[in-house]
Amino acid sequence: MAGPLVQATGRRKSAVARVRLYEGSGKFTLNGRALEDYFPQPALRLRVLEPMKSAELDGQYDVHAQLHGGGYTGQSDALRLGIARALVVIDPELRTSLKRLGLLRRDARRVERKKYGLRKARRAPQFTKR
Repeated sequence: MAGPLVQATGRRKSAVARVRLYEGSGKFTLNGRALEDYFPQPALRLRVLEPMKSAELDGQYDVHAQLHGGGYTGQSDALRLGIARALVVIDPELRTSLKRLGLLRRDARRVERKKYGLRKARRAPQFTKR
């Protein structure tokens, strides 16, 4: 296999996806596993495939990605952003359509840190009246 056509990174919460696109037949390899094995939930698979479908490029590129951190949802959203960014590098004309669909938007929300004196980030200790 020749070198990757393009590389991109997607992030969501604490999940990171390093994505490489190769010219091929639409095969996904995520941490050495197939898409159906890695994301058994159909809803997550649809989210991952959304950038390819909206650009009408499904079946033209093989996706190899290294995913780590976070959970299934965070990793699927990170992969989705990484694929969208990689497609924009391949064809800058796609930027407007992908941006309009919100596929290039990084979800910056993070888990709020726990504060001292509290049980969680905002949950106060139980109050006893008597």
